[in-house]
Amino acid sequence: MSKASQSGARSRARELLVQSLYQMQITGHDETELLSQFRDRPDYARVDQKYFDEALIAICRNTASIEKSIDKLADRPLSQLDPVERGILLLGFYELLEKPDVPFKVVINESVKIAKRFGAVGGHKYVNALLDRAAKELRPAG
Repeated sequence: MSKASQSGARSRARELLVQSLYQMQITGHDETELLSQFRDRPDYARVDQKYFDEALIAICRNTASIEKSIDKLADRPLSQLDPVERGILLLGFYELLEKPDVPFKVVINESVKIAKRFGAVGGHKYVNALLDRAAKELRPAG
């Protein structure tokens, strides 16, 4: 797989992850149920499946600790966030905390792109500001 197609598959995995994290918040489904549902979708064939599976399992199992990290830097309670932006932040913080091989600029840019596509009007600005703050704190050398 070329670097460009791998990058596209990773971007699509992030979009599908945000959709699954949105569903997790709305339905309360766990990672097993979410994996089963999303693996059956036709668009699953076009994503970086290993990355999707690994990230979804890790985020679902560690939601509380990731949310604590978000809470430390957010200027409002998580309960006030739109579920789409909350899902984007769960993924972005997971990548900043657990995926040092993913450059923080990629994390921020991909998150903002998803927020523009799926989030509330102007939500991308909040996502950008919070992830930028997080990157400075969580990856000070980067």
